[in-house]
Amino acid sequence: MPEVIRIAKQHHLKVVEDCAQSFGATWQNQQTGSFGDVACYSFYPSKNLSCFGDGGLVATNNDELYNDLVALRNHGSYTRYHHEKLGYNSRLDELQATILRIKLRHLDRFNQQRQRVAKEYTERLQNSVSTPKPNSQGKHIYHQYTILHPKRDEIHAALKAADIASAVYYPIPIHRQPLFHDQYKDLDLPVTEELTTQCLSLPIYPELTTQQIDKICAVIKRVTHD
Repeated sequence: MPEVIRIAKQHHLKVVEDCAQSFGATWQNQQTGSFGDVACYSFYPSKNLSCFGDGGLVATNNDELYNDLVALRNHGSYTRYHHEKLGYNSRLDELQATILRIKLRHLDRFNQQRQRVAKEYTERLQNSVSTPKPNSQGKHIYHQYTILHPKRDEIHAALKAADIASAVYYPIPIHRQPLFHDQYKDLDLPVTEELTTQCLSLPIYPELTTQQIDKICAVIKRVTHD
């Protein structure tokens, strides 16, 4: 982010941070969402801070942007019944806000538990698969714990057979999506394409127990050490 901000200032650009999966993470002791002009958060039920349905938040320390965002979320209206912009109906309803306000009090503890789970995974799997390698300058809050291995599909199938959930997120690179097929049909990104065949996200949530982690890792090791 410091490098992104430097480039943005050099070229007079605005920076929008995608913080959907980093609520509570830091880089060089600075909270994600506080680097750019605007930060966007997701409260989808699977996120670290989640509501009971779809929801989100936009954060900024710019008064002008704030006033525009407040209007845009309410049909482009600064004053009731007066619509100056083409806006949206994007107001977070009271039920979701209530759930989030309560869960926010526990976010740091939840993230610490995720870090505990990640540490246990890494200790057990570091000699079996490629594990996440957090940078010492940042605090990782592990929305996902994603491993890499050439036998990804076999590991995925073995976990499923043991009634253990796992997920392959984003299996198709952007440049291989049908939308961009004609535009980037000759583009070669071998590292990206290799990673999409090897990545697998394991179960991770604050309440995951050591016994459950042991079971998950045992299944993975049976495949990778075969």
